[in-house]
Amino acid sequence: LLSLLDESDKKDWDKLIVRMKLICGEALKTGIGVMIDAEESWIQDPIDYIASLMMKEYNQEKTVVFNTVQLYRTDRLAFLKDSSKHAEKNNYALGVKLVRGAYMEKEAKRALKIGYANPIQVSKENTDNDYNLAVAFCLNHIGHIKTIVASHNEKSNLDAASFMIEKQNPKHPNLHFSQLYGMSDNLTFNLADAGFNVSKYLPFGPLEEVIPYLMRRAQENSSISGQTTRELDLIKKECARRSL
Repeated sequence: LLSLLDESDKKDWDKLIVRMKLICGEALKTGIGVMIDAEESWIQDPIDYIASLMMKEYNQEKTVVFNTVQLYRTDRLAFLKDSSKHAEKNNYALGVKLVRGAYMEKEAKRALKIGYANPIQVSKENTDNDYNLAVAFCLNHIGHIKTIVASHNEKSNLDAASFMIEKQNPKHPNLHFSQLYGMSDNLTFNLADAGFNVSKYLPFGPLEEVIPYLMRRAQENSSISGQTTRELDLIKKECARRSL
């Protein structure tokens, strides 16, 4: 990657790395995590490279840095496995946040316009399959992979929870569940009640940045047939129960 940069770009790159080290170093000192988000496929390689550099340096005694893996891409399951091998070879903990993906239409349009193979799975079924395989892979390597299952899909969450209950270890520190604030509360609260590490993900910032982010999340979750209606029914039932 660095060989492709001119002198001006290399200076900008060096500044970026210094800033990332400041962030990750402060996170290590204060005991919090840093999640590096995934973006479009054509800019993802340098993001993955930076994430790998930061993990190698800061994920030694504990997992501080997490990279995000979008399983709606056809190559990401293999990437996850390669990342695991790299982490083991270089003696650092791999931190991953597993998501399905957020840029489907944009990826398809660009691939068609420029004339390369669309990197996105041909169906939601394929995406779901790779997502669940990725979760299973991480849980089977839970000793050196710290995983955030960032999903509103009931089956994906249930499968991961069932696996850990079978292993009699729902509170394993290397497994964390997360859903967006205001979505899938039935999953979040029941996972917490069962003893799992779970959190609500709350995006904040300037409206021009947050609104497009939330719109992409809404688009992602519109593919979960009937789930929004079911969530509303569950909320109504809970309101009725609490009014008794």
